[in-house]
Formats: sequence, C-alpha cells, structure tokens
Amino acid sequence: MLKSVRMLLPVLLFASVVSLSGCGSKTDTDEGMKAVDQGEAMGETESLDSKPLEIGEGRTTEGMLPVYFNFDSSDIRSDQVARIEVNAEFCKNNNELSVRIEGNTDPRGTNEYNMALGERRALSAKKYLMNLGVDEAKLSTVSYGEEKMLLFGHDELSWAQNRRADFVAVP
Repeated sequence: MLKSVRMLLPVLLFASVVSLSGCGSKTDTDEGMKAVDQGEAMGETESLDSKPLEIGEGRTTEGMLPVYFNFDSSDIRSDQVARIEVNAEFCKNNNELSVRIEGNTDPRGTNEYNMALGERRALSAKKYLMNLGVDEAKLSTVSYGEEKMLLFGHDELSWAQNRRADFVAVP
C-alpha cells in the first residue's frame, strides 16, 4: 500500500502542475484589451455652460421641495402644507414642465408593502396639488418604495428623511 502511494504522489504532483500552469500564448483578445491612446477624448465636447435642471433638497428639482410623511402614513402633515403650496406655485408658473411625483419609504416593511405605501404617498401629493389648482395632465406619479433612499442609517433621522415624496420636473 505504501509503495503504491509513493508511486501515485509524483504522478499527482506532475498532473497538478501541468493543469494549473496554463498556456502563455498571446491572442487577439489580449491585444484588444490594451488601452489605446488616441490623443483625444471620446465623444462630443460639452459646454461647461449647459445647465440641466438642478436638484434641490432630496431628489426634488430646485424650486420645489420634497414633502415628508409620518411612519406608515400617506397623509400630508400640517407642517408640510407650506412645502406643497410652494410646489403648486412652481407648477403653475412653469407650464412648459410636467412634474413626476416620486413616492418613497424607509426600509422597514416588505418590498411589496413599501411600493404600495410609496404609491399612496405620491397619489396623496398629486391630489393635494390638484386641489390647489395644478392641472392633472401635468402630474404623474411613481413609487420607488425603499429603492431610492437618501440616508442608509438605521435610526429615526435617516428613516424620516426617506419617508418623502420628491417632485421632479420633466420637460
């Protein structure tokens, strides 16, 4: 038995070295992966003067404000009414823009529940804007649930910042 192990050991060692060493040949893919210095940047040059719609607080377009919600609620809080009134004025003064209302939640709860809660929050904000005279055709809603959190902490401050509706202007 010891003699057969002594004969098998060099064979296994040789087989291991051969199988793990691989071949060292150059292929076309090796050449294709090398960086090519063309001396110029790729793509069109963009002016530094171009200004996209700016993001303000949260993911809300500048000129509007996000609206924050209590835990497990889609009701507009009394301390958030002034914020939604600012958004209504923005919508009325910028008729060329439509606004997407994005409902968000904190990470507590199931994905399904949070998607539904985010949708209720977005619809609640939309209804409030319509009651303030904003044209329904200019408003759309989407729910992101817990997918687009701003803060990832596991504390009340982080959760409170994630329970919101963002207002994004879309041309």
